[in-house]
Amino acid sequence: MKNAIKFIHTADIHFGMENYGRIDAKTGIHTRLLDFEKALNTCIDMAIKESVDFFLFAGDAYKTHNPSQTQQKLLFKCFLRLYKAGIPIVIVIGNHDHPLSFGKAHALDMLGEIPLEGFHVFAKPGSLTLQTKNGPITIVGIPWPTRNSIAIADKHLEKTNAELTEYISRAVAHIISDYAQKIDQTIPAVLASHITVNTGIFSGSEKRAIYGNDPMLMPSQLALKPFDYVALGHLHRHQNLNLSGYPAVVYSGSIERIDFGEHKEEKGFCLVTIPEKGKAIYEFIELVTRPFIQIEVTLVSGTPQTDQIIAAIQKRDLKDAIVKIIYHIPAGKKDMVDLRTVELACSDALDLISVIPVHNFETREKRNCALKVSMDLPTLLGSYFATKPELNDKRNDLIEKAMVLWQDHLAQQEEQQG
Repeated sequence: MKNAIKFIHTADIHFGMENYGRIDAKTGIHTRLLDFEKALNTCIDMAIKESVDFFLFAGDAYKTHNPSQTQQKLLFKCFLRLYKAGIPIVIVIGNHDHPLSFGKAHALDMLGEIPLEGFHVFAKPGSLTLQTKNGPITIVGIPWPTRNSIAIADKHLEKTNAELTEYISRAVAHIISDYAQKIDQTIPAVLASHITVNTGIFSGSEKRAIYGNDPMLMPSQLALKPFDYVALGHLHRHQNLNLSGYPAVVYSGSIERIDFGEHKEEKGFCLVTIPEKGKAIYEFIELVTRPFIQIEVTLVSGTPQTDQIIAAIQKRDLKDAIVKIIYHIPAGKKDMVDLRTVELACSDALDLISVIPVHNFETREKRNCALKVSMDLPTLLGSYFATKPELNDKRNDLIEKAMVLWQDHLAQQEEQQG
C-alpha cells in the first residue's frame, strides 16, 4: 500500500420520503427531497475534499423501487459529481431498491449498465478487487437477500415464511463465510451488505413488525477475520455492533430523518481509513439536517390551556423545522385549546404535522366489598353502604326504605301475573 486507503460509507438515502414538508416555490421540488439531496451532496463534498479512494453506498437509494424521474435525476446528478472527480462508486442493492418480482429491473440497474468506468453495483452476492491510487482493496458485496438473489431449490418452495426466512439467513451466512475464505488474505478487505443484524437497534417506522420477517444474521457471522471493516445499510440509526472486537460492524444510518420516530437521532455518514491491513478506523461525521422538534406539554389547572402551549412553543426555535405538539389534559377537564392560535404560533416552522391531545382519566377505586349473587337483599344493601362512610348515619333508614320499595315491586308483579 502506498498510503492509507480512505472511503466514505453511507446508506439509506431514501430519495422520495416526502411525508412531511411542502413543494418548494423556487424549484417545484418537494422540500424533503431537497433535504435528502443536500445531505447526500454533503457526503460527496467530504469525499472530494478528502480525495477518497472510493464511495461505498450500502443500499436503499429510493423510497420505492420505482422512483420518479425527478428523484432519479437528482440522485444521478449527485453520483456524477463523484464520477467527474474520479472517485469509484460501489453500490449494494437494498430492499427498497429491489422490485422482488422475478425479471424486473431494480431501481439502480442503469448504473450497472451505463458504459462509464467507476460504477460497481452488487445486485447479487459477489466480490470485487478495486485497484485504487493507494493500493488494492477487496470488497465483498451482499445485497438485500431475496428469493431472486439467493439460490433456492424447488424443494424449499413449500416452506412456510418463517422456515424460508431462516433458510435464507443461513444461506447468506454461508455465502459470506465462503467469500471470506476465498479472498486474498494479504490485502485490505471490506464486507458491504444491506442486511438485518439481530443485535441492531431499530428506530422509527422500522420497529413495525420487522422481527420475524427479515432474514437476520449475528455480528459474529459478519465480523470475520479477513475483513477490516463491515459496512452495513438498512437500520437507520448509526451504530457499531462490534465495539469490543475487530472489525467494526457499522450501520452508517440514514442521512436524513425518515419519520418522527428518529427525531432524537444524529444523522450522518462514516469516513473510513485503512492505513494497513488489520488496522481500520472510522469516524462518524454528523450532518446538519432539518430539525424535527417535538413539544410536549403537561397542562395544569388554573391557567388557560392555550397560553401554556404557546409558552412552551416560544421556548423553542421553530425556524424551518418540522414540528409535532403533544399536550396532556388534566383528568376531569375539557380540551379548551384554540388550535388556530397554536398554528399561528408555529408559523416559522416548515410544517406543523400534528397537535395531539392526550386525555388523562381519573382512576376509579375498586369497591372493597365482596358482593355475591347468593346474598339476600338486606345483606347486599348492608355491604354496599359499608363502603359509603358518608351515609353511615342514614344507613338503617335507607335500607328500610329500599326494602319497602322492593316489597311494593314484588306486590305489583304478583298482581300482573294474577
